[in-house]
Amino acid sequence: MTVHFIGAGPGAADLITVRGRDLLARCPVCLYAGSIVPREMLDWCGPGTRLVDTAPLSLDDIEGEYRRAHTTGEDVARLHSGDLSIWSAVAEQMRRLDRLGIPYTLTPGVPAFAAAAAALGRELTIPAINQSLVLTRVGGRASPMPAGETLTAFAATGATLAIHLAIHSLDKVVAELRPIYGDDCPVAIVAHASWPNQVVLRGTLANIEARFDPAIERTAIIFVGQGLGAEDFRESALYDPDYQRRFRGRTTL
Repeated sequence: MTVHFIGAGPGAADLITVRGRDLLARCPVCLYAGSIVPREMLDWCGPGTRLVDTAPLSLDDIEGEYRRAHTTGEDVARLHSGDLSIWSAVAEQMRRLDRLGIPYTLTPGVPAFAAAAAALGRELTIPAINQSLVLTRVGGRASPMPAGETLTAFAATGATLAIHLAIHSLDKVVAELRPIYGDDCPVAIVAHASWPNQVVLRGTLANIEARFDPAIERTAIIFVGQGLGAEDFRESALYDPDYQRRFRGRTTL
């Protein structure tokens, strides 16, 4: 028996990986985060799959489901939204499985920021303008931010910020970043990336609050950075005909 942690991707049912889809089809038990994972994603499960919505469950309850499946010898597909590597609450589950001696695997998913960038039609790293992307959030009731991991500290680098789980604090985000990036710095908000009800808002630090729709909540990412509006930028050397690299014939002098 094995617990298979699967990143469901950003929302669209067809953005799950082939490996994740195949695991869903073959596992007789599926634990899924019903508050975030769309119901359509469960269509990949087999017809007799026992479906367990973990939204109302505690960690102890989820552990109980793992124990039960282990006793009956049933593989479990544990479906999480987005990708498992960030803000997935997988770490504490793996720790408990280690203590129980229950094996597990991890299958990555398409991260929400990647789907949001696709919705914007933007590459998030632009030559000579910005080459770093910071994935971060703001402190909240469930989890405070560690000392030093502040928006102002990250903004000081000039990197593009992808701020998750912070749409409820848009005013705070703007107040902290506006003095550093400037009024004209581009901002984009993408809510429910890849979902049928996807919403994209664009503006600057000076006007994004006025353009914000209060109906947007929870599953939204705030992007801030000069690269979001860059048009007149140098082309990458990757495809420059004068750039010699090992996949092209080098000129011998």
